Amino acid sequence: MEPQSQPLGRGARGSRGAEAFLVTPFMQLARTHVLGTIGDTLITIALAGSLFFSLDVNQARSRVGLYLLLTAAPFAVVSPLIGPMIDRARGGRRWMVVLAQAGRAVTALLMIRHLNSFLLFPEAFTVLVLGKAYHIAKSAIVPSLVRDQDALMKANSRLVLAGGLASALTVGPALLLRLLGDRFVLLGAVVAFTFAAAQAFKLPPTTVAEEPVGELEKAELRGGGILLAASAMALLRWSIGFLTFMLIFWLRGSDASPVWYGVIGSFAVAGNLLGALIAPALRQVLREEMVLGGVLAVSAITATVVSTAPERLPAAFLGLVLGLSTGLGKLSFDAIVQRDAPDANKGRSFARFETRFQLAWVTGAIIPVVLFPALPVRLGFIVLAIGSALGAFFYLGGLRALARGMQTPSDRLKKRILADQRVRRVRDRLSVAVRVRTRATGSRAEGGGATGAVPPSNPSPDATGSPGGVRGPAGKDPGPGGSAGKPRRRSSRGLDPGLGPRPRSRGGGETPGQRSLPGVEPPGDS
Repeated sequence: MEPQSQPLGRGARGSRGAEAFLVTPFMQLARTHVLGTIGDTLITIALAGSLFFSLDVNQARSRVGLYLLLTAAPFAVVSPLIGPMIDRARGGRRWMVVLAQAGRAVTALLMIRHLNSFLLFPEAFTVLVLGKAYHIAKSAIVPSLVRDQDALMKANSRLVLAGGLASALTVGPALLLRLLGDRFVLLGAVVAFTFAAAQAFKLPPTTVAEEPVGELEKAELRGGGILLAASAMALLRWSIGFLTFMLIFWLRGSDASPVWYGVIGSFAVAGNLLGALIAPALRQVLREEMVLGGVLAVSAITATVVSTAPERLPAAFLGLVLGLSTGLGKLSFDAIVQRDAPDANKGRSFARFETRFQLAWVTGAIIPVVLFPALPVRLGFIVLAIGSALGAFFYLGGLRALARGMQTPSDRLKKRILADQRVRRVRDRLSVAVRVRTRATGSRAEGGGATGAVPPSNPSPDATGSPGGVRGPAGKDPGPGGSAGKPRRRSSRGLDPGLGPRPRSRGGGETPGQRSLPGVEPPGDS
């Protein structure tokens, strides 16, 4: 029954007001994300006046390089091993969020004591690793908190917007705290991470993936379109890591004011925010593949222009463009995975892709710190331009090859699996139809036996209606021994014990299963 409509009065207004204050699981995750972002911003500002900026550039580079290499280990080795177990555990990813936020709170508390000690370096990179572990867990949780694909896109966009706004609004209070000392800024980070961990306890204990990865899911996630999109997204994350640490040591070597670190970081955050804002509108006019190829091309053009004037403000503008490209690229990549892998577990697949993207970020950061520490900044911009241009060329070329019919082995495997599934479904439907038809035929036969309306076994044109024209008294057929007046006995299932089942006859003539008695001619036309 349809619920009765309520008039627009106090009751209706009250119900709408109650819904406005309803805290959904996604809102719990958004609050956790905002609090964690505030803590990250406070950590970054506190490190601006730390031991890192008082050390010699080469000494700082060697320590940063060491811990970057250690940072790569969790994403390259540990996460692929324990990730599937966490996905299958009830509330596994929620506990990962709780532990990541709580771990950052404890580490920030230790950093207060070691602000002028060499222990600050491992502690700072512990916060970095735990932050990236949180992002992986968040990618796995979000699909379980929304209804459909469109809602998932909006949810990811809102999280980016909420995090960017929280980071921007934290800068002012953090600078005021810094007047009291960097330890007070770190204490604010401890408080933010602690509240984030407490908020994460309120997330629903969902299971990301109860079943192991099936053949169809593997084939879909290794399809040509998804592999190309994942490669483009990994290149964008690699570019962000490369540019971030190249600019950090470039500014450190040129004795730039710490303000410039904040300016470049703010430009990158603003670009990410802008990407989250315009992504929904851009998807209405362009396919996701075109958006990914376009941001790679724009990044290449911008890096080429900035390489002609390698100054601080153009470098900040490049950070803005790369932040915009990464924001647009991530939302486009998520849409491609949802469209091309409908049978894949979204939480599990997004977590695995996010792990690879974080590893790409670390790999990009290692290059200007460890492999090429003396890389001139102009040459670094040229490397970014060439890498982005090649990425755009191969990505768009790969899309064109797919449009012409080229298939990867996984694409062919996916088609074969889907064809087998269709055949299996048709076979199941046919078997169900046969069982239903058989059951219906049996029911009709039982119904005919219950009513006793069975046609005579030996219809004869004789007026007597019996073999040889003999008719028993009272119109009854003589029995098998010729005894008149005794009705023929019938079985409980409507069968003649002497003749077996009697099929119904449609129209005149002998039915296919009807037997004729010896010496009796079958009925004909009179």
